[in-house]
Amino acid sequence: MNAATRANALPILIAASVMMSLAMGMRQCLGLFLPPMTQALSMSASDFTFAIAVQNIVWGLAQAPLGAVADRWGLRPVMVLGAAAYVAAMAVMAAATGTGTFLLAQSLIGVGIACTGSSLAMTAAARAASPERRSVILGIVGAFSSVGTLVIAPALQGLLGVWDWRWGAVLFVVLAAAMVPAAVITGRVDRLPQPSLQRASAGAAIAEALRNRRFVVLCCTHFVCGLQLIFVNTHLPNYLAICGLDPMLGASAMAIIGGINIAGCLLAGWLGQRYLKNVLLGLTYLARSAVLAIYFMLPPTPATTILFAAAMGMLWLGVIPLVSGYVADLFGTRNMATLLGVSFVIHQMGSVVGAWGGGLIFDAFGNYDLAWRFGVSLGIVAGLVQIVFGGPSGTWSRAGLRPAG
Repeated sequence: MNAATRANALPILIAASVMMSLAMGMRQCLGLFLPPMTQALSMSASDFTFAIAVQNIVWGLAQAPLGAVADRWGLRPVMVLGAAAYVAAMAVMAAATGTGTFLLAQSLIGVGIACTGSSLAMTAAARAASPERRSVILGIVGAFSSVGTLVIAPALQGLLGVWDWRWGAVLFVVLAAAMVPAAVITGRVDRLPQPSLQRASAGAAIAEALRNRRFVVLCCTHFVCGLQLIFVNTHLPNYLAICGLDPMLGASAMAIIGGINIAGCLLAGWLGQRYLKNVLLGLTYLARSAVLAIYFMLPPTPATTILFAAAMGMLWLGVIPLVSGYVADLFGTRNMATLLGVSFVIHQMGSVVGAWGGGLIFDAFGNYDLAWRFGVSLGIVAGLVQIVFGGPSGTWSRAGLRPAG
């Protein structure tokens, strides 16, 4: 990559970070609305989490076709459309009168985040980065994308503590509007020269990927990633509330997760440049499961919650640079948005189980015991499968991470 190309790439990478930070940050803070909205609109926890589950279904189903459109016609129009959909979603949520309008808002968020979230933002970053620095660059973009959660969570909870929840939704309208110019700038990646590769149709690219064992394993274990993350996002604030702890603790925990995740993404990108990504992903799922198990086995206190958030922050979205980098390593960046969309279909199926399933379990039993045990068990299985079956054949170095040779 020459100096001119690097100069053009820098604003693209910054804008992609801002766009992804706002898109993911708002989504990850939606759980803070659960207590006030369910009380004000006479919704149950399962009503609220069903809407979150629909958001994840729409996101998952829309991601692959929208990625295919972006691969064929350019990232910019898709991302700008998604930013506009996010603004509309937040406006509908601010005016919500019950489960129906909240469900519509979450459906629009699903479309918006499919266009502006990790898949397309990381595709733009991967195309703007040189292959030899791609994993590190993806880690940096993923790290800066966590700033949204770090800032939005305490600001939102502080607002919800003194004003009506609708003012929190208005704040999200303003933040969503800021995504529009970021999407326009990120879309400049369409003008950058790309390696001369034969253009394959979306169907042909997907068919090739589904014949690849490593990609299939990556998609299947991505299910557990979605389940664990959305369970914590959606239900941690409510879990702390029913345990009688300060509501601000939940917002603080989400902010800490976002803040520490900056270091986690940087570390994941750095490690992904040097070691087998499938092993790093497997270890991440195993470590997450261990952290979840320890936290929910102990009585919740402010101290244990802060430690839990810090540990989860190191393991939170570090999977994004690893998954994105692995897909780029396997298939290049020409159809990367399409293939990341396919993996996210499975990821979002897990998110549905984590969000709605957690709400159903809470409504049925009045606690989250069965939910976290289920998430931990699946995480252990996913971690082992990703390590054993998700990498290339052959021997490894003594460290068990670096390819031999």
